[in-house]
Amino acid sequence: MRFELETTLTLSDEIEDAEEDIERIILKANDDLLRRGVPDEVEDGGAEVQDFSIEQDELSLKIVSDRYVRAHDAVLRLKKILNQELGPEYHVGVRKITIDHYTIKFELDRKAKEEISLPYVDDIKIEGRKCVLNLSGLNEEELSKNYVDRIIKRVKEKIEAQYYEGKEEMWELLWKSEKKEMFWKEDPTEVMEERGWIKRGPTKGKWFYRPQAAKILKTLENIVIEEVLKPLGFQEVIESMMVPFDVWIDTGHMEGIPNEAYYVSEPVTRNPEEWQEIIDEIKITKQVPLEKLREMTETPKAGICYAQCPVIYWSFKNETISEDSLPILLYENTVPSTRYESGGRHGIERVDEFHRIEPVYIGTKEQLVELKEDLIDRYSKVFEKVLDIEWRMAKVEPFYLQQAGGKKEEEETDLGTIDFEAYLPYRGSREESEWLEFGNLSIFRKYTEAFNIKGQTEKLLSGCTGIGIERWATAFLAQKGLDPENWPEKFKEYFGEMPEGFELL
Repeated sequence: MRFELETTLTLSDEIEDAEEDIERIILKANDDLLRRGVPDEVEDGGAEVQDFSIEQDELSLKIVSDRYVRAHDAVLRLKKILNQELGPEYHVGVRKITIDHYTIKFELDRKAKEEISLPYVDDIKIEGRKCVLNLSGLNEEELSKNYVDRIIKRVKEKIEAQYYEGKEEMWELLWKSEKKEMFWKEDPTEVMEERGWIKRGPTKGKWFYRPQAAKILKTLENIVIEEVLKPLGFQEVIESMMVPFDVWIDTGHMEGIPNEAYYVSEPVTRNPEEWQEIIDEIKITKQVPLEKLREMTETPKAGICYAQCPVIYWSFKNETISEDSLPILLYENTVPSTRYESGGRHGIERVDEFHRIEPVYIGTKEQLVELKEDLIDRYSKVFEKVLDIEWRMAKVEPFYLQQAGGKKEEEETDLGTIDFEAYLPYRGSREESEWLEFGNLSIFRKYTEAFNIKGQTEKLLSGCTGIGIERWATAFLAQKGLDPENWPEKFKEYFGEMPEGFELL
């Protein structure tokens, strides 16, 4: 890795009289300050000022470096020492750092399949596995906030993403149930809609669940709580449906799924007088004047819940958890999840708004690995004994972590994500059709680190196990049908009598 930086430092007054002292400071920095952080065994590592010039109040520098002391870090070090050395005698200090030109050369892990572009980068040249970045115009704040390092990282992430073609590439089968009897091959969404059990919502990607379908969903919720969560000691919490961007930045969601989020815009003012023009137009036209409404709402600063776990993690930010309270076992069951699916919507199993139980756990690695086995055991009993469905487990890597450059937790075999998948007869054969992912279970280091959640003596891990109720319903009904006579006895005990519903003429 090589860095070649041309930069201009603007000082508070002319410095031509200080040329000799500046040269002395630079030579000394080359020998010491700009080598700090270089391993002892590396003889020529670090950064070096190869040339400098002075004109009135501007000091121009050419700095070359390797990965040990990157050139943009070197110029920040030089600013500090120049202020210390020049201030007392010449009464000047560095007011501004300007990046005139910055070339960064490094090796890629893989060859790029197609061209890429990035903000703050003038151009990117890639030949084989060699990459050259040319930047200019970055300011001191952007340098100090590690924009350059993140740009380099982002180049590698975007090239890696070119090789990511879907979950199947990161998919490893762990276990598969025996084949089960399938009672029909119909799409349950279509049949429930024909029967009037469900109705397409007033906005796209939403459904209205009438009494029969609602009871199926609530029964599944009850089964999860009674058979899985309560026996393991999970406690219920309630959170807001709105998530500020900084929480999603900490979890990686803001980088991974900004194209899937629904955003929240607050009114510019609550003063009714300032809304009179819009109110008048609505009363007269019976339509909402969208352009005027846009002027009266602020730029979004938050989104609607994508998954409940980020806010639960946020609630422990910078906290130290007592050993006696570990592991933390919580679940949220009130806030719907919203995800903009666009053309990917299908039935009740792939929608823009769905209902989800989100259990979250925080503890030591030993505790969470044991909990993982207990959860898998509990889920298995539900799938086999209560729902009697044909299902399988696979190890995967969540898509948003791929997109956000998340750590590959599967490098530690106990960590990472497991998906639960069910066979849907209406999609085709077991061997050739796409099975439905209807649940998952994860353990990560990422979130306790991101939110600085600490234990008294040990480092903590966290995880969650998403339970999408509509997907559970699809998995169950696609195999067992809508006739309660074909449902397993244990499920019927939880369900009770089918609601009468109503007749529409």
